[in-house]
Amino acid sequence: MAFTQEQHQELSAKLRYKHVRTRARNGTTLCYIEGWHAIAEANRIFGVDGWDRETVAVECVWSDKTQVSCRCAYTAKVRITVRAGDTVVVREGSGSGEAKGVTPGEAHDMALKAAETDATKRALCTFGNPFGLALYDKEKNGVSKPRAKANGADLPLLQLQNAAGIPGPLCATVEEFAEGFTEVLGHVPTVRELFQVWERNRETVSAIRKMASPKAVLVDKLVEHFKDRAIALGDRSAPRKEGARASKDQSKIDKSQLPLPEPKRIRSKEHLTFVARQPCLICGRTPTQAHHLRFAQPRAMARKVSDEYVVPLCNIHHFELHQTGDEQAWWKDKGIDPIGVARELWRENSGSN
Repeated sequence: MAFTQEQHQELSAKLRYKHVRTRARNGTTLCYIEGWHAIAEANRIFGVDGWDRETVAVECVWSDKTQVSCRCAYTAKVRITVRAGDTVVVREGSGSGEAKGVTPGEAHDMALKAAETDATKRALCTFGNPFGLALYDKEKNGVSKPRAKANGADLPLLQLQNAAGIPGPLCATVEEFAEGFTEVLGHVPTVRELFQVWERNRETVSAIRKMASPKAVLVDKLVEHFKDRAIALGDRSAPRKEGARASKDQSKIDKSQLPLPEPKRIRSKEHLTFVARQPCLICGRTPTQAHHLRFAQPRAMARKVSDEYVVPLCNIHHFELHQTGDEQAWWKDKGIDPIGVARELWRENSGSN
């Protein structure tokens, strides 16, 4: 093959961990690279005029239309042609894509693009690790290992894990990890799973503790929250004395009625589920995740904003948003008023109950 020595080095190099994305499907976590990144790597390694992409075949394999939306699925076959000196290398890949839209045209357009992108990535990955070949190895030996430095100590990848050890979205900062970990602990249903979650994330928590203040202070907050959650779950399973619940409720202070009120932070699993059933605000894909708008209320130590300020985002755009340092600027760039959307979803869901 007439690739240059530099191209050979690029094709055999490890895939950078920061380009790897994850999403949950059927109880497992899938790793992948985004389509735009695969194309950008092809332009970088082969040259913008050194390769071509051709869609060989497409087929709509399923479609369904209701009064409010349309869903469909496509398969596609893509051919990649790379010019390496006097040699022409041809690779093919097949892929699929599913989408949901308000109109049939919107749904079919997104599903077709998703299928073509999937097929393109599968064809390109045959050239080497930078295009995602490394992700087919269960050990991920072809993916570089992230190691951040904190006062001379190695800090592992800031990625939350649930009780089953399934990794969630990457966290860009220690504060974001603490906030997400607090939410995970708050939704654990049993003491057994509570300790499992803590054990799964113990290494990351220990590394944060080694950091200088104020980062290390967050660990103390997490420990306190863990203890409080363990006590609450223990009380829930223990028999209660008559009148104990009423006494506790009577002594609880409504901080929203104080002279300097504290914003109410409503928790509603039913509403989070409702939002997660809506299409992504950016691309219209499903399934989605309920994203809390962090700027909707004043920040509190390791506490998310109220559940009334959530909007639906697909895994890709949810991860992209969490990587930005300025959430409000990110939404402004997208031309979307997320708080208005969140309030409308809250009214819609409240009105349907």
